[in-house]
Amino acid sequence: MTDYGYAVMDVVTESIDEVAKETVKKLKAASRKAVGGSGDYAKGWTRTVEKGRLVAYVTVHGKKPTYQLAHLLEYGHVTKNGTGRTFPDTPGREHIKPVNDWAQDEAMERIMEKLEDLK
Repeated sequence: MTDYGYAVMDVVTESIDEVAKETVKKLKAASRKAVGGSGDYAKGWTRTVEKGRLVAYVTVHGKKPTYQLAHLLEYGHVTKNGTGRTFPDTPGREHIKPVNDWAQDEAMERIMEKLEDLK
């Protein structure tokens, strides 16, 4: 039973890591690139893997210095200039949520497929 538990853990870890790699690629493709900008926000997506004895966490996140832009670009924001004048709201563009939804569904599908093969 212990061997099966470790095999399941390996399958889960491998599946989640594969999906995280693809998620990073999808976020880089879906992220907004400013005209004339360096594209640092889009390039900044990465993943962090933390493995424990029976636990694995994979976090997809933006790197510094542009990680703070994710919320503003996803949901929109009020634009101000240095004089305190407020301009019309800058609309958001959902680019993280669709990829997140895809990743959650895809991870479950891959885990279930690999567990079926494990039988």
